[in-house]
Amino acid sequence: MAEIVKDIHGNSHDVVDFNDDVYGARLGMWFFLFTELMLFGGMFIAYAVYFFDHTNDFAYAAQNMNVWLGGLNTVILLISALTIGLSVLFLKAGKVANAKSFLLTTIILSISFLTVKYFEWTAEFDHGIWPGSETLMAMSNGTNLYFGLYFTVTGLHAIHIILGIAVMIWVYRKISNGSITPKNFIVFENTALYWDYVHLVWVFAIPLFYMIGFAQVGGH
Repeated sequence: MAEIVKDIHGNSHDVVDFNDDVYGARLGMWFFLFTELMLFGGMFIAYAVYFFDHTNDFAYAAQNMNVWLGGLNTVILLISALTIGLSVLFLKAGKVANAKSFLLTTIILSISFLTVKYFEWTAEFDHGIWPGSETLMAMSNGTNLYFGLYFTVTGLHAIHIILGIAVMIWVYRKISNGSITPKNFIVFENTALYWDYVHLVWVFAIPLFYMIGFAQVGGH
């Protein structure tokens, strides 16, 4: 039975439980993703401006990137987007065990992404390339701008991956204790939407920081 309250004029009103406000939750998530879009969008716009001024330097700097590791991480994230999507679908269909299995797979893939990124960054550090390093400062201004943007974008993206892993572990526990069910799944759905955004950012980052190294530089 709905709870009724009266306003100062004596009119009766149903009490709304905002925890069940599915449309409000979805709208709030889209607003959050819009702010995230402004964050990464601003950095991509900065990249475009600096790339226009330092095209050759950016292309040469990109040749130092490990395309194989970058490609591997792209495949990992694309598969993780599939597994979390399947997890949501299985939960909605009432197949909780399958949903948990695919969510756990997504978590493992996410940790694998960070592991690959760790080895990639370690190799770059071993070559003396990190923000403010003597090796990097001795290079051209365009190269410094490229690596500055590279470490900023990939670093922020890695933070988003870590936050995503934490949220997915939390969601997994809520599914296990029955707080998230086939009838109450908006939190999980929003988590999957966030993860789609995270993998989409990487899809944009790959050509900007890895693939431009294949371009011909200076007409050669």
